[in-house]
Amino acid sequence: MAFPLSYCTDGYVVLERLRRLYVQRDMSIVLAAMDIPSAAKQEMAHRHPTGFCEYPDPVERALYWDAYLRERVGIHDDSIPCGYLSEMDQGLYGGLVGGTARFLSDPEMGWISSMVEPILKDWDEFDNLKPFDPKDMTNGWLRRYLHQIEVFKQVSQGKWGISHFILIDGLNFGFELMGATETYLALVERPDVIRRVIDYAFDLNVKVQSLFFEHVPLVEGGTCSNFAQWLPGRVVSESVDPFHMTSIDHFETWGREPVERILSVFDGGVIHIHGNGRHLLPAVATVKGLRALLLADDRGYPLAFDILPEARKQVGDMPLIIAGVEYPRFLEALNAHQLTGGVFYNVTNVPDADTANRCMELVRAYQA
Repeated sequence: MAFPLSYCTDGYVVLERLRRLYVQRDMSIVLAAMDIPSAAKQEMAHRHPTGFCEYPDPVERALYWDAYLRERVGIHDDSIPCGYLSEMDQGLYGGLVGGTARFLSDPEMGWISSMVEPILKDWDEFDNLKPFDPKDMTNGWLRRYLHQIEVFKQVSQGKWGISHFILIDGLNFGFELMGATETYLALVERPDVIRRVIDYAFDLNVKVQSLFFEHVPLVEGGTCSNFAQWLPGRVVSESVDPFHMTSIDHFETWGREPVERILSVFDGGVIHIHGNGRHLLPAVATVKGLRALLLADDRGYPLAFDILPEARKQVGDMPLIIAGVEYPRFLEALNAHQLTGGVFYNVTNVPDADTANRCMELVRAYQA
């Protein structure tokens, strides 16, 4: 039987390996995705140089993902080909309730992302926000969201999947309303408002993500993921970024319950942790419904690859994903049998497909 995505020639083999990591939590296995030079990204850089831009043509964006993922067909790694609705990350949520969005091109990632200007001038305006109505087709951002999904479905059909995209709930939505500083201050000065913001954001995010799963079919019963590749069920992508600059106590007071509440609506979720949030690892790893943790790299902090043994001790058997490790360093650790198990490694700057495939033969034989 052919795998439903033609750009993934080893699809059923890959799904079995992903299940071993995310479902069985097999700590002896290592998985990897190999990033090779991309002509599609070079073309995107020509069309959309780094910097602010307008909302792009969704057909062009879908064709970008098609070209990028088609380049990778001959790579037999552990990835599941999927496009990402980066234009909805993060401005969709604020845009749906009247915010003004700005778009930013990042050709290195292959993204055009979005954010909103602060929506409110004062917290007293918050109660004037009407609940988001997912059936109100006069809402321009709702039409944009659903149209882009349909365009991606048409272009991707039978070839590649559509990834889930980030939630903007909890304090993240407070940031969209009033900015980060005012949101942190309100935790102390106006906690009653923040509680209402969290409830409003929960309702908004559940509606947005429910629309996604209503319109985007699962692949072999699972969700395509830009972070985790694929996970069984309807799985969301959560963010605890606001707590990266707070204590663990603040996360326990303001973060855990909202995260666990929304993960329970779906079949769990994945969370990413930036360099300045690694103190949260032991706490976040115990979130109910968490399926995997991605460790990101940020300037001024040790590479996630270098702190993996310590991170493993902190999170137990939680599956980990490394956002990026340079090919020479990965190969050196692979050959020296020094890779931490139970980890999905995104390997960057691999010279070509042949090199990637030779490396993957070693990866699939590896036992931690």
